[in-house]
Formats: sequence, structure tokens, C-alpha cells
Amino acid sequence: MSAAHEFKLPDVGEGLTEAEIVAWRVKEGDVVAVNDVVVEIETAKSIVELPSPYAGQVLALLAAEGETVEVGTPIIRIGEPGAAAAPAPSAPSAPSASEGRGAVAPPPSEIPTAPEPIDTNVPPAGNATLVGYGPKQRALKRRARKAAPAEVSAVVVPGERQPEQGEQRGPGSGSGSGRPPRALAKPLVRRLARDLGVDLTAVVPTGPKGTVSKEDVLAAASAAEAGPGASAAASAAPRSFTQGALSQGSGAQGERESREPVKGVRKNMAAAMVASAFTAPHVTEWVTVDATATVELVDRLRQRREFADVKVSPLLVVARACLLALRRTPLVNSTWDEAAQEVVVKHYVNLGIAAATPRGLVVPNVKDAHAMSLVELARALESLTATAREGRTQPADLAGGTFTITNVGVFGVDGGTPIINPGESAIVCLGAIKPQPWVVGDQVVPRQVMTLALSFDHRHIDGATGSQFLADVADLVTDPATALLF
Repeated sequence: MSAAHEFKLPDVGEGLTEAEIVAWRVKEGDVVAVNDVVVEIETAKSIVELPSPYAGQVLALLAAEGETVEVGTPIIRIGEPGAAAAPAPSAPSAPSASEGRGAVAPPPSEIPTAPEPIDTNVPPAGNATLVGYGPKQRALKRRARKAAPAEVSAVVVPGERQPEQGEQRGPGSGSGSGRPPRALAKPLVRRLARDLGVDLTAVVPTGPKGTVSKEDVLAAASAAEAGPGASAAASAAPRSFTQGALSQGSGAQGERESREPVKGVRKNMAAAMVASAFTAPHVTEWVTVDATATVELVDRLRQRREFADVKVSPLLVVARACLLALRRTPLVNSTWDEAAQEVVVKHYVNLGIAAATPRGLVVPNVKDAHAMSLVELARALESLTATAREGRTQPADLAGGTFTITNVGVFGVDGGTPIINPGESAIVCLGAIKPQPWVVGDQVVPRQVMTLALSFDHRHIDGATGSQFLADVADLVTDPATALLF
């Protein structure tokens, strides 16, 4: 019997120290190939899929879903198909009937007295690669299992009700596998169910192939709160920040307050904002502009065939305006090097867009946005925000930003004083565009008005530089045709 391999949690980003096991994609007994995705983890920045660096049979899952493990901790054991998990036998024993007819027990001198070695070294040479390292591989299909669908089982998820002995489930339920099965649901849906205190095993699935959808969970939560038989688990479960924890009177089912651990993306966001706020002296300037011409430009662009299949919004125009304005004031696109006591001016723009996600605030960035056409920029922004909303932004897309835009206008908010993203020197905040009275010549007329705010690091960006940049952006929003001057 050959040695088994233990796959340790790798550092998939710069300085990663720990990650949460979100969902296992495999179970004990599954056969995997190199680069098959085996687990989803949540780092301090995003959800990452980890491929297996080994081929073989899953012998053991060494961490449970929902558990936070440190980098370097073994999380899964993989070995030859049919190999044991390698515990040492306590004493010689006669072969069982299941070992096959004609099996002969080895002489005492050949009976192992210690478990076989576990290979905890780095993956073997060849095509084995970890996510974020080496060439990208095509999606590989896992070999079909011999077990019937009714025998599929899964790792127990903390907080999920498990069926009683003899209890049956719906489609895909396990019966006789020896381990409690679970409902089929995506990781985000499973997390939502935990946050709302919904028992996934009691939810009737309506999604594809018998999966529980987000709508199924929300419907079950509403029914539990409205009905007289609302479960105690639903009332006691902690509410997600994104779902809201406030209620009328004394709270849901008498609940006065709830708690939720700060970890993952939220923990990283909190640390980054504190470090930025107490390291860089922030100065924020405001300007209110007539954005009517920008609104009209957006309407015209939407009619052009180049933008037929891509989203066009005022954010696109403001992003382009910022990229052009940075040409005149490149110091805004820089970073302060405290150790070297130098200002590092970037001659490229990795444009960050602050995005609110169910797991917290993230700031992915569009690489080399300064070199893109307007159509390319529109496609990049759409792809970036869609990926962020799904919680699938990769660590590489979150690193290396040089300048950031945050859009609070989508919430109907007029403006704000944004905190600079760590490692950068400035951030622009977009407020909502609203019809307001505006003086044009000698008359007061209704115009589409918005407020722009710029926060910048006052250690090396003085008021004149920051004001010049903000004025340039305001001019471009007021009259996009002035872009010809840049």
C-alpha cells in the first residue's frame, strides 16, 4: 500500500494566515484527479476554489465546513483508490470475509507496527498546480463513482439538522450510507440558511436538479416567522449583517440582540480601514456639478451598437473622467512609502471600484484601465462588479490598486467622506444624480445634479493638487466634450 498525501491549506494570497472552509466539493471515497476542485475557502478577501495537487481517493476530510484553519494545516488526505486512512492496527487479526476468498494472514514479522508514512511535502513535480500558481488548467471532470445516487453522503455542516434514524429525505437523499446526508445547496445559499436559522433539510427544493435556491430559503424563513409553529432555532439563530437584525418592539420571538463573528472579508475590511484612517491624514473636498450632459451622453451611448451587450451608466463616464484627470495630476495616482520616505508615482492606473457584497466591502480593480477604450472599460467594470457580487473575486484582482471610486449614489445617497483604500493616495465618491433647480444664465431651471467628493492623503498631496484633480473631473462630468482637451 503506497503512502497517502495530506494537502495543507496553502497561502493563496499575499500574507494569508487563515481561511474558513466554506464547502467541500468531495466526500470520503471520491476519486479525484490533479487540479479537480476539492474545496471552497473564504479568505480575508474573497472565496477561492482549491484544486487538488494529488490524484487518488479521498481518504479523509480533516476540517469541517464552517471551521477556520491556519495556513499549513492539513485539510484533506488523498491516497491510492482503496487505500486505508493509515491508522496503525492495535493487534494482528484474522482477515474478514470482505477481504476476499483465499486471503492469507501475513506472518507476525510482516505485520506493520506503525502507520504508513503520510506525505506532507509539496506536490509532486509535473502538472500539479495550486490555484494562482502555474498555467491555468481546463476544467477536469471527476471520474464517475460506482455508488448509486441513493448512497451519496456528505460532511455534516454545523448548524444543520440531521435526519433521525430511519428518516427519509427527498431526491438525492442518503439511505444506508452510514453518514448523515445533507440538502443540495450552493455555499452562499447554505450560509444564508444558517444566518436565517432555516433548516435546509426541511426546505422543499425548487432549483435545478433538486437544489435548494435562495428563494426557497427566504420563503421558508418568511413562513417560519409568520406561522404559529416557528421553530426555536429560527428565533435563536444570529442574523446576518446584510439581512438586518433590527425588528419592531422587543425583537423577533423576544430576541433583544444578536451577535455575529467578525471574520473573513469583514475582518480584513475593518483592519484596513482603521489602518488607513489612522495612518494617512485625510482631507476631503466636495463639488456639486450639473451632470445633465453626462446623463444625456449615457443615453446616447446605450443606443450605439458597440454598447449593445454591455452596461452603460454614469459610473462609466466618471471613471473615464478620473482616468483623464490623472494625466494632469499624476501625484494623485501614487503611494506613500513610509519605510523609504519616498512618494511612488504610478505611471499606470489600476482602477479600483468599491463593491458591497454579502460578505462585506471589497475593492477589486481593473488592471491598466488607463490604456482601455471606453468600450473595453465598460466591459471590464461590468465583469468586475458581477464577480464581486457573487463573492468570486480572486486575490490577484484585489491587489495592486492605485486609485479607487466608490459609488454611494446607487443607494440614493447624496455623498460621503470616503476612506482611502490602503496603499493608495486618493478616492472619489459619487453621489446620487437627482433633478434639482440650477441657475443657468439668469434663469433657474431643473437640471440633473450630483455631488463628487475627493479624499486624499495630505502628507504629499496638497490642497492645490487635490483641488485641480477634482475640478478636472467636475468639468468632464459637466461637459464630456472637454475630454478632447486632455
